[in-house]
Amino acid sequence: MKRVKNYTKESLKFFTLFFYVIVLHTSMQAQLNQLVLVEQHQSPVLSVRSKGAENIKWGFEGGRVIKLANQYHLFTSEMIGDPMWTNMLLAYWVSNDGQKWTRISTLKKGSGNFTGNDPRAALWSPIPVFDSLENRWNLFYISYKSAPSLATNFLGNHYGQVWRSIATSEGMEGLKGPYKDLNIILKPDQSSDDWEGLQGTDSFFPYQIGNKWVAFYGSAQTEYKPVKSFLVGMAESQSNSVSGPWVRLNHISPLPIEHYFIENPIISPAPNGGYICVYDCEGENSIGWAYSKDGFTWGKGNKLNIQPSSGMWAKDIRTPLGLVYEGNNKFTIFYSGFESLPDWNRLLTGKGKETCAIGKVLVEWK
Repeated sequence: MKRVKNYTKESLKFFTLFFYVIVLHTSMQAQLNQLVLVEQHQSPVLSVRSKGAENIKWGFEGGRVIKLANQYHLFTSEMIGDPMWTNMLLAYWVSNDGQKWTRISTLKKGSGNFTGNDPRAALWSPIPVFDSLENRWNLFYISYKSAPSLATNFLGNHYGQVWRSIATSEGMEGLKGPYKDLNIILKPDQSSDDWEGLQGTDSFFPYQIGNKWVAFYGSAQTEYKPVKSFLVGMAESQSNSVSGPWVRLNHISPLPIEHYFIENPIISPAPNGGYICVYDCEGENSIGWAYSKDGFTWGKGNKLNIQPSSGMWAKDIRTPLGLVYEGNNKFTIFYSGFESLPDWNRLLTGKGKETCAIGKVLVEWK
């Protein structure tokens, strides 16, 4: 009996130690898969007060930053006037240090039509993506119809369609454009899911898994006030090219990253394998991020506070413009944000007042 007792006591010690080793290992593994804030930049790097932005009334929103040949390249939506979120340009800026920017060109311009009759009234979310098979940069962006909103729904941006355009020059140097429109590659149609709403397709970001091209695309149920959801799903190219044709992956959409609000996700390879997604999310002073080992299977998202210090410039953080790899597992994240607290009820009528600027932070994948 004494032996049994001693054996039981030793076994308990062993299993207790084993349990804590497993917990410690799991914790360490979790720490190796996190985005961690390293450094905040205290003020915007691009605003309506910047040189070259004199004719941009309400500022900047969305798009992507790419670092190529030690230079930062910004593709963004410029809110040039009223109605806000309708009178838009897609523009290209460059910077040698990520702080001082030079406006290079206007890429595309919407009509600004506010009657609901023009499917290219408002242009949004320019996303440059290089296709090595074509040896050419592609530019994806969203076009919307636009009209005064009703008491029951938001019409400022609705019936979103994804346009594909290509650089007129081949190779990496073609990034600067110009870009020629080719076709609409995704729009509301009979293959749309129930979670997709009146806003139509509101974002599109393609990325490669091996030789296969897949994409995140978004939609919002703006036929309701308040809006029921802003979600994302996945689509897949039916060729080995980013040109498509593209089909929705209804069986895995919407993705479980967020249950209510996720907008404008951008996906990048993780330094040690897998994929990181950054996106606009709910949460004060935060952006969202998620990780996938295989690029297809995505779990619940996380929040990263990028303005932990008080008195920071952005009163409402909006959209991360992707992860710009700087080496040693570190990334720069440029992001847009309101410089004063937004009055959403007024903004949703198309009447602007607050301005949006672009800031930056340094983060580490660890």
